[in-house]
Amino acid sequence: MASDACVLTPGTIPLLVSFPHAGTEIPASIARRMTDAALLRADTDWHLPRLYDFVREMGASTLVPRYSRYVIDLNRPPEDTNLYPGQDTTGLVPIDTFRKEPLYRDGELPDAQEIEQRRRDCWQPYHDALRAELDRLRAAHGVAVLWDAHSISSVLPRFFEGRLPDLNLGTAEGRSCSPKVQAAAEAVLKSQSLFSHVSNGRFKGGHITRHYGEPSRNIHALQMEMCHATYMDEPPPFAYRDDLAPRVQPVLQRMLQAVVEAAR
Repeated sequence: MASDACVLTPGTIPLLVSFPHAGTEIPASIARRMTDAALLRADTDWHLPRLYDFVREMGASTLVPRYSRYVIDLNRPPEDTNLYPGQDTTGLVPIDTFRKEPLYRDGELPDAQEIEQRRRDCWQPYHDALRAELDRLRAAHGVAVLWDAHSISSVLPRFFEGRLPDLNLGTAEGRSCSPKVQAAAEAVLKSQSLFSHVSNGRFKGGHITRHYGEPSRNIHALQMEMCHATYMDEPPPFAYRDDLAPRVQPVLQRMLQAVVEAAR
């Protein structure tokens, strides 16, 4: 299934890997109003579909967006409520970068009508595809696992102190998946020594994890937020590192295999 907003590739096992912040395109009508900092797209979850290319051989479904998170953030609720009350976050339609650089030139911020159009044209198709695929997987297998894949700069004082752990598992404090599924993912993390890790630390799961995870209905959702530095260069031009990526890929694959087995 393909649309203007995203591409869904159905798989054969009860696993959907979602990449809500991997899109890079910014329509010209928006880009001409943006700052140079915006057009750098530094806050993209760079190269994640490439990093996770092994999931297709596993038989997983994948969902990849077309547009940059600067156009609209697919991992925010449509009503734009703060997922981390009391903490600084960016919104449904961000107006600044993670480093608080403005995204728009003076007088060029999107108004309410434009925001609603972006929600309808970009946010809704992604979530329609996500919902439909989870329902298909659950109907076919009796269970579905949603792995929401993310990455971020390892040092961002706006959101956390010091350096972020390499691998950050989020399950909405255990509400978005069963204890058995969470334990399976954590067991893999604890069995390896290459990467630092934490569960439900600074990143507990965004809107996608919290909204779609329904363990009582056999739909289990987990978010993985990993540091860019585990597989790529963090400074521009944000190059993929063929010497780093193969170190983390087996850990990710073992986690995915473990959570699917535990869910079944």
